[in-house]
Amino acid sequence: MKIVGILVAFLGFVISLASVALGSNGARLGVIVLGIVVSLFGILGILNAAHLKYAIWKTGAGTE
Repeated sequence: MKIVGILVAFLGFVISLASVALGSNGARLGVIVLGIVVSLFGILGILNAAHLKYAIWKTGAGTE
């Protein structure tokens, strides 16, 4: 799942980067916002959930 989260975050970056090819400012802004939303979903939704699955406070590591 971590790899999927990283790929989705990178996809959001690529979407934002693709807005450079657009001519109108309104369309460019819309594509940039879409890329930011996709990146945040990849980071906060997928990647964070995968990280919290093995959180140190859930495994009990360090409590002898």
